[in-house]
Amino acid sequence: MDLTYNILIVDDVSDNIKVAMNILEENNYNFSFTMSGKQALDIVKTKQFDLILLDVMMPDMNGFDVCNALKNDFSTKDIPIIFLTAKADIDSITKGFDLGAVDYITKPFHSSELISRVSTHLELYRSKKVLEQNNLNLNAKIKYSQNRFLSELEATQKEIIFMLTEVMESSSDETGRHIKRVASISEVLAKLHNSLNDEDALTIKYASSLHDIGKITISHDILHKPGKLTEEEFCEMKNHTSNAHKVLKNSKRKLIQAGDIIAHQHHEKWNGKGYPQGLKGDDIHIYGRIVALADVLDALTHKRIYKDSWSFEKATQYIIEHKGTQFDPYLIELFENNLDIFKEIIEE
Repeated sequence: MDLTYNILIVDDVSDNIKVAMNILEENNYNFSFTMSGKQALDIVKTKQFDLILLDVMMPDMNGFDVCNALKNDFSTKDIPIIFLTAKADIDSITKGFDLGAVDYITKPFHSSELISRVSTHLELYRSKKVLEQNNLNLNAKIKYSQNRFLSELEATQKEIIFMLTEVMESSSDETGRHIKRVASISEVLAKLHNSLNDEDALTIKYASSLHDIGKITISHDILHKPGKLTEEEFCEMKNHTSNAHKVLKNSKRKLIQAGDIIAHQHHEKWNGKGYPQGLKGDDIHIYGRIVALADVLDALTHKRIYKDSWSFEKATQYIIEHKGTQFDPYLIELFENNLDIFKEIIEE
């Protein structure tokens, strides 16, 4: 660290400036001086100072006014100011301290007093600067550590989601490609949505992988039945949403919480005729509304054990026809205006 100190002396009497500089020169300080308050305010804009020795009684702009201006300027407010004054009355001293001065020295100067007080306040100021820099460095390290921890935590959440979806793939007819396509479709819809940001889009992308995680609780025979489910079997199938919620609802982690919302609500319908809660319109979380559309689009356009695949055009027609009944009308507008993007994802 540079141990050279820069001192500004402000006094309208040149002899006082010379005396002060002669007394202090043995310490090899860098001196600047000016004989008016206005000049002092100009010079502090061009150079950094570690201490200002400021005369009180000056014409045009006295030391109190100069001090007040310095303390109200963000770039100079921390510079320690020692008043030089022939007025040692208590009111003047009190006013100086109230304005932010750190000390006062009466004129004529006593060499040992001037040297000691200047040295003390320079060391205090430099120590304060060192502490501030150390605090900045410490805060930066803490922030870096927090960000790294959060990144590791988020990576852990993603890994847990990945492992859970692998379990789901092994127990149902869901495939890894279906899960990735639903994630991609959901991410695009979120990015197009005017009330969601990029962070929301990434959250939906990863959390959407849990949309059918509840199917691991459903009978293998029902999941792999080649024909239409009976009413009783369909009622059991619908339980996969509530079962997922029971497993995920207590998590405090952002991605898992989003996965809970999606798994629980992606079969709700805009008109309130979905399941398991019969939520309607905006009462359905936007994450659930987005993944509902993405899941249906991909399910319709790909072969399942109980159905053949539809063309993208036929699936698109179905989805648009169900605008305002099954699906969020605004999401359908986004979908219609960007069909080429969604078709590319489906046909990957």
